[in-house]
Amino acid sequence: MKATITGSLGNISRVLVQQLIAAGHEVNVITSNAERADAIAQLRATPLIGKVDDIDFINNAFQGVDAVYTMVPPNYGTREQIISVGEIYAAAIENNNVPFVVNLSGIGAHLPDGPGPAGANHHNENRFSALAAHVLHLRPGMFYSNFYGFIDLIKQQHIIGNNFDADIVLALSHPQDIAAATFEAMHHRNFHGKSYKYIVSDEVTGKEIAQHLGAAIGNPDLNWVRFPDDAMLQSLVQQGMTAEMATTYVIDMGKALQNGSILKPYFEERTTLSGKIKFDAFAKEFAFAYNEVV
Repeated sequence: MKATITGSLGNISRVLVQQLIAAGHEVNVITSNAERADAIAQLRATPLIGKVDDIDFINNAFQGVDAVYTMVPPNYGTREQIISVGEIYAAAIENNNVPFVVNLSGIGAHLPDGPGPAGANHHNENRFSALAAHVLHLRPGMFYSNFYGFIDLIKQQHIIGNNFDADIVLALSHPQDIAAATFEAMHHRNFHGKSYKYIVSDEVTGKEIAQHLGAAIGNPDLNWVRFPDDAMLQSLVQQGMTAEMATTYVIDMGKALQNGSILKPYFEERTTLSGKIKFDAFAKEFAFAYNEVV
């Protein structure tokens, strides 16, 4: 199989590329960062340098492949940008008659006007599902890796939190579990028609997150705090996120988690967790990164 992978060498794509290469597949990797070309080549993949909002580049990148993995990079942080990139992917898939597509969507894609990226993911799922290709939409929960962004807060103020209460049950996903699900789908290409699959590694509350992370870093008194929306946004911007990205991916999603709208269908549909890496196992990874930060 020949495949094109978006997402450069991010938390999901790097693992996916390694698994596909190990299984004997020919892999192209799209990256906007030319400095990553050597690292991609070292994995025995072919680097394709360009931007996902360049229709001509994406059209060429999808030429002659049996499968593509599509994801919208987080720096495309508004609903309009997410939809625009999705439209470019869809056009390139259509132009090249790509037979198999694994699309990274997200929990909440059932909501046409959903918060954060959910409404845009809904649009892109529908657009992809109108294609002739076989399409599998993966709907992960919040990424475990997002919690690395709280290291400075924990070190400086000995708290962790978000703009929702400590007793809200969250559906969380380890990027490696998402990569594993993507690999299985692309390697076997045994999905047909149009379908979606939730990829969730664990279900925990904010209080339990604080307990697991606190135990792993030697701070058993670590508490989850609900922050006001304005204060949360200001903090994220100070950390380097754009206001648009912070609002889309954090603030609006937090509001929907608080009122329950974003996760309701997931809890109604799921029977077993599809991921394997529990949050307490991730807490050990978190502790390693935490101790590396001075």
